Amino acid sequence: MTSVSVVVPTFNEAGNVAELVRRLESVAVESSIEELIFVDDSTDHTPAVIREVARNSGMAVRLIHRADGERVGGLSGAVLEGISAARAPWVLVMDGDLQHPPEEVPRMMAVARGDGDHDIVAASRYREGGAADGLSGVTRRLISAGSVRVARILFPRRLAGCTDTMTGFFAVRRSAVELSTLRPRGFKVLLEILGRNQLRVAEVPLEFARRHSGSSKASVKQGLRFLAQLASLRIDAWLPAGARRGLSFAAIGFLGLLVDVAVFNLLLASTGRPLTAKLVSSGMAILASYVLNRHWTWRDRPKVRGLRTLLTFAALSLIGVAISEACLLISHYGLDLRSVVADNVSANVAGLGLGMIWRFWSYNKWAFPVSGALPSIPVPMTVRVPSPLEASIAASVGAHAE
Repeated sequence: MTSVSVVVPTFNEAGNVAELVRRLESVAVESSIEELIFVDDSTDHTPAVIREVARNSGMAVRLIHRADGERVGGLSGAVLEGISAARAPWVLVMDGDLQHPPEEVPRMMAVARGDGDHDIVAASRYREGGAADGLSGVTRRLISAGSVRVARILFPRRLAGCTDTMTGFFAVRRSAVELSTLRPRGFKVLLEILGRNQLRVAEVPLEFARRHSGSSKASVKQGLRFLAQLASLRIDAWLPAGARRGLSFAAIGFLGLLVDVAVFNLLLASTGRPLTAKLVSSGMAILASYVLNRHWTWRDRPKVRGLRTLLTFAALSLIGVAISEACLLISHYGLDLRSVVADNVSANVAGLGLGMIWRFWSYNKWAFPVSGALPSIPVPMTVRVPSPLEASIAASVGAHAE
């Protein structure tokens, strides 16, 4: 019988761990549970509770505790790290608060092992026989149902077989999902998986239970992240990767242009020295551009720690500045076109345009290479070497990290 790894992301769930493990033990043989993996981001004593329960459990219980600074991607990042670490061909994901009844695991795995035509089995609150009573309050239930509807409208084909894209209770065939393509953020990992993969979905009804202990992690912040996730998934579905990168670079370039032009003209008016004004304004634009490009345009590329990426980026940017300076030098001194309009056209139209072409090509090739390797600068040794999944997750969230 095909075995399953159960992955449970936890954040301050000390009061629920023992009961969850006890109930999973009662269905472990029937479900062929090979291991139980807790991926823990807690700031309380939950890891100690998990270790104590693991010592007394009849199941194989593993703990992956992500310390502060390693909690990339929030709950979704924790789930993907657990899936990556799982040993069984199927991985079942469930919350640690007992709102996902462990007694439903055998039924879900029976469907998963059925005729082999499914890649995901999701427990749905909105399938006939299911219920969302565990959601606290009418408002939260309406928001949940509305979010599901919006997601299905935006992705009518990929979500056609899923009535509850917000559920965190599902089983997935590991071989069906390419984890490196995912960009985890916030709570809605199933939406991320389905939105970026064409998968065959089956469902079982879920009576969503009330929390056993602790409080809900839902918040306005998570709601905003959900909207950002939907927008990102829709844009990525419409545009090829190269076009998305070019558009984001152009948008950042426009923001940098606003900074550059404003500072340039302010300094030009106060000093009357166009070359100095351009040098200072370009420096400020470079710093803003580095941060935004690192965490947006090239967020899928491996992050290199230390100063080497910044130094490479700055060196390439200075060449772009030199191109703008050269255009201004030729115009202002060589052609004797010294009006404010002429200075702006030469520096901020011709020079900046040529400089942007150079920057995009050189950043893509050297500042943020696919391998993350910059051989001219040594890599410092670290105690902990991140896994390929951690590197992929860290490069995908950027500004959305918690």
